[in-house]
Amino acid sequence: MDLTVIWAFIIAFAVFAYVVMDGFDLGIGILFPTFGVGEERDQAMNSIAPVWDGNETWLVLGGGGLLAAFPLAYAIILPATYPLIIAMLLGLVFRGVAFEFRWRDPAHRALWDFSFTAGSFVAAMAQGMILGALLQGVEVDGRAYAGSWFDWFTPYTLLTGVGTVAGYALLGATWLVWKLEGAAQEHAYRLAFRAAVATLALLGAVSLYTPFLDATYFDRWFSMPSILFASQVPLLTLIIAYFLFRGLAKKWEAAPFWLSLALFLLGMAGLGVSMWPYVVPEAVTIWDAAAPERSQIFMLIGVAITMPLILIYTGWAYWVFRGKVGHEGYH
Repeated sequence: MDLTVIWAFIIAFAVFAYVVMDGFDLGIGILFPTFGVGEERDQAMNSIAPVWDGNETWLVLGGGGLLAAFPLAYAIILPATYPLIIAMLLGLVFRGVAFEFRWRDPAHRALWDFSFTAGSFVAAMAQGMILGALLQGVEVDGRAYAGSWFDWFTPYTLLTGVGTVAGYALLGATWLVWKLEGAAQEHAYRLAFRAAVATLALLGAVSLYTPFLDATYFDRWFSMPSILFASQVPLLTLIIAYFLFRGLAKKWEAAPFWLSLALFLLGMAGLGVSMWPYVVPEAVTIWDAAAPERSQIFMLIGVAITMPLILIYTGWAYWVFRGKVGHEGYH
C-alpha cells in the first residue's frame, strides 16, 4: 500500500482514538453542572480519574503525525485555525488544572468545578469548529494560507461546534451509565437520552448542510455510482440510533457507550466520503502534502514500535479500572 495512504489512516486512527479516549471525559465536564454537588459530582470525577490524563496522547500523535507526515497541510491548516487551536489548548489546560485542584483546594471547589466545565466546553466547541472550518474550505494561495484571521467563524462552524459538544455529552452520559449505580446512574440515563436526541438532530443538520458547501461534496453524496456507497453511512446511522434508544429504554449498561462510539465512527466515515483524498479540501491532496518517502519510512518505524505500546498500556489501564465507581472510587 502507498505509504502516504498508510499515514493518512494512522492520523485518522489517532483522531478517532482521541475521540474515543478523551471525548467521554470532555462530555462529563460539559455535563458537570447538571450533577448534584457533592457525592454525584465526586462519582463522575472518580470514573475518569485513573485514565483522563493519558487520553491527550492521541491528540499529540495526531498533531505530531500531521506535522511529520503532511507538513504542507500542517502549514496551511494551523494558520487558518490558530484562534481555535489556542482556545482548545487553553480549555484543556484549565480543565486539567481544575481536575487536580478540585481535590486539593476544597474551599474553592465551586471555582474549580466551573473551570472544569468551561474548559471542557471550550475544548469541545473548538474541536468541532476546527472540523467545520476545514470542511467549509480554506483559502490557499500556492503553498500558504491566504485567508483572514476569522475566516473560520461562520454559521456552519458554529453548527459543527455545537454538534461536537452534544456528541461528547452523549459519550460522557453513556460512560456514566456504564460506570455508576443507583440514583446517579438513573440521572445518567436521562442525560444520555437527551444528549442522544440533540446529537442525532445536529448530526442530521450537519449532514444536510455539508453537501451544499461545495459541488464536489454534493456529487460524492448524490451522484451515481458513489451514492450506492455513501448511502450506507446514513442507513447504518439510523440502525445504530435505533439500538441506542432501545438500549437506553431497556437500561442496558455498557452497550449505549459502544453504540455512541459507533455513531462517531460513522461520522468519521461520512467525513471521509466528503473529503477523500484531500487533506485541505479542493486545495491539497494527501499526496501533495506528503513528506518525502524516506521521512515517512523513518517515522513509520517509530510508530510501529510506540503505537502498540500505547495501545497495550491504555488497554491495561482500562482493564484494571473496569468496575463500577462507588462512593470512594472503583470497586
